[in-house]
This record gives sequence, structure tokens and C-alpha cells, in this order.
Amino acid sequence: MSKIMFRSTNKKAPEVSFKQALINGQAPDYGLYMPTEIPKVDIESLKGKHYWELAFEIIKTFVDEIPEEKLKELCKDAYNFDVPLEKINDSLYIMRLDKGPTASFKDFAARMMARLMNYFCKQDNKKLTVLVATSGDTGSAVASAFYGLDNIKVIVLFPEKEVSDRQRKQMTTLGKNVKAIAVKGTFDDCQAIVKRAFNDPELKGLNLTSANSINFGRLLPQACYYVYAHLKTKNDIFCVPSGNFGNLMGGILAKEMGLPIKKFIVAVNENDEFSKFLASGKYVPVVPSRNCSSNAMNVGHPSNLARLIHMYGGWMTDERDENGKVLRQGVLKEKPDMEKLRNDFISFSITNKEVDEAIKEASEKYDIMLEPHGAVGIAAVKKANLKGLIVSLETADPAKFPEKIRELIGIEPKVPESLAHLDEKEEKFEVIGNDYEEFKKKIK
Repeated sequence: MSKIMFRSTNKKAPEVSFKQALINGQAPDYGLYMPTEIPKVDIESLKGKHYWELAFEIIKTFVDEIPEEKLKELCKDAYNFDVPLEKINDSLYIMRLDKGPTASFKDFAARMMARLMNYFCKQDNKKLTVLVATSGDTGSAVASAFYGLDNIKVIVLFPEKEVSDRQRKQMTTLGKNVKAIAVKGTFDDCQAIVKRAFNDPELKGLNLTSANSINFGRLLPQACYYVYAHLKTKNDIFCVPSGNFGNLMGGILAKEMGLPIKKFIVAVNENDEFSKFLASGKYVPVVPSRNCSSNAMNVGHPSNLARLIHMYGGWMTDERDENGKVLRQGVLKEKPDMEKLRNDFISFSITNKEVDEAIKEASEKYDIMLEPHGAVGIAAVKKANLKGLIVSLETADPAKFPEKIRELIGIEPKVPESLAHLDEKEEKFEVIGNDYEEFKKKIK
């Protein structure tokens, strides 16, 4: 098989290998890396394998710069936790992706990324600084995955007022090689700072890279649990609670590899830019993004939409000035195949009120506990009313949102070991304004 290379969605950067795409994070033309081809995988041959074995078989098709035995070892080390599929009724399963070390689906990508990056850093005797923006769970998963690694420092930016107490404490109580910075703004503001920093020549000496889903290394591991779910249930529809669309892109990659899925339900909160785009063909970012109870999905302009548009024959980019500052977000230079998009995706925007109703109904009707993000998914499943077997993704442990659970169903969610004792630990973080120059001064 020929070596798979990666090109930028903005079409102005040279092609690179997987290793370089992983280490660079973002392409130098501000685009996102995508493989020049997506290899087919014999999905049925993976039936019955342990999760880590299935992940190895999928990841190795893109990664030929690590010996197979070593890659197998990294996969086994990364995936040492359960991936339960909970049957709700004959047409619906919930896949609980919250059993990892930070009780979030982001563990699947962050743990694999950390091991891959660390392998390449040791190989090249290189130091890296991972810069990541988070709307909730990415920061804690990345901080945990990279914690204590000698060759890699981590800087996490989060919106000061838009993460839960437990989400914040997972980032701010680690110390060592992890630095947390609160930004007086939204997730989109944090993300804009991060994207600008990658191409700032004055920060070149920090060897910045991304652990956000702008990095292809985040998407590839996420393709694996779609395959795992299908082999367990034979579903033909996935419902994906979506914010920055990295999770959804993992599913699309799996589909392109040969997973027989007929439709994705794209469940968004009140940040409804995608559902409106799908309906009208006109893209208008939500600025500023709306603050909803499903806080990790408070994204008014998803980065990975550029990849999705690219895969359907279009081109989306941000217009910038000569210093890299964004002037206009989400400009459609070339329109994608809207008919094919509407055939493969259906999208619903779920209000905070509908989220609350879904949490209460799931408890009363099925005796199951959902948190706000998973509830966005279940509410969208109900609205879609599709025929077929659906797997809906539950992305975080309800214990991350105890106030909301207590308020709605009067139950104190059981705290998993990964979240225990956080309240006893000392927090360390700094607060900055929504100002790129202030941020730059701080990290230099």
C-alpha cells in the first residue's frame, strides 16, 4: 500500500506525512490536514476483537512511521477501560464513552495522541508545547493524557465562565507540565487565540502543536469506536452530539473506510449554525456562541466544518489579515454537494429546555441517567424519528454536572474514581482578557 500523505483544506501548504501532520497540528496556511486518500478496512474481520486490537488495526492503516509491534503496545496501553453499549429499546442503544480516566469521550483521542506524540518526540529528541482550547472536556482529557511527560508541556485555554467546577478542577489541579489559563470570553475566542498562535513567528521557539480536533491525530482514534459500536449492534444510524465536529468527523472517517452507516443525526445545542446551513445552504456562524447547559458544545463556528465541507467537494476557510487575525469566519469559497450532505446528515438544534426534558424522561421512562450533552443526542433522536437501529453517543459522566442532575431528577450522581478527591486539591490557573497580545506575553 502506498504511503498516505496529508494535505491542507486551504490548498496552499505542501503535503506532509502522518507524523508531520500530527506534530504540526495545523497547516501553515491555517488549513486543516486531511489524508489524500482514505483506505478501506475489512470491517467484518474486526468482529470479536478487544477494543485496543480493533483500534490498532484501524490506526495502522494511516500510521506507517511506527513499527507495528510498538503501535500495538501503544494502543493496548491507551485503551484499558470499558466501552459499554446500553440497550434502551429495540431501536436505540447508548454508547457510554465516559469510562476513561477523565470520564469523557475525549480520553479516546487524547490518550492515543499523547502516546503517538511522545513516541515521535523521543525518537527525534524534540520538545513540544501542546496548546489547546477547550469548551469543557478536551482540556481535562489532554491535560491528563500528557501529564508528567518529560518532552511535552501543555497549555490549556478555557472560557472563564463556561465550564463546570469539576471540569475546571480537572485542568487546574495537576501542575507539573500542565498550565491552565482562563480567558474572559467564549470557547470560540479561546480557539481563535490558539489558531493565531500556531502561525506566529515570534512563538516558533516553543514548538507549538495542537491537541484540539484541528489536529488529525485527534480524529483518527475517534473513528474506532464507531466501528466497535456497529460490530456489537449492527446499527445503521449514529446520533452524534456535536460542538467542534471532531467527534462527527471520526464517524465520517469510519464511514469512508467502509463502515455501512446510512445516516448521521448531528445533534447540536442552541448554537445552530450547522442545522441552518444544512437547511438553507447558507453558512452564518453564531457570534458570540450561545452559552448552553451542554457547555462542551458551545461552539458558534466549528473548526472541523472545513473538513466536512472539503470531503463533500467544497472549500470553507476564514479570511485573515496579514497578521493572521480573523476578519471573517467560515467563508464558503466553493459550495459542497448539498444534496449528498442532506442525504448523509440530518441535524437538529436542541434547546436547554428540551435538554432538561430529555434528562427527566430518560430517568423516569428508562431509569437511566444522562448528562446535558448526551441528552442533546437523545432529544435529537426523538425529533429525527428515523427507521433503523440507532446508536447515540453519551460523551461525559453525569457526575461532571451534579447540580443539573440534582435539580432535574433529585439524585446525586455517583462520582467515579477519576473525579473523586478533586475538591481537596489546590487549583492553580491564571485569568487573562480576550486579548491575543496579553496571551502571547504570558506564555513567552
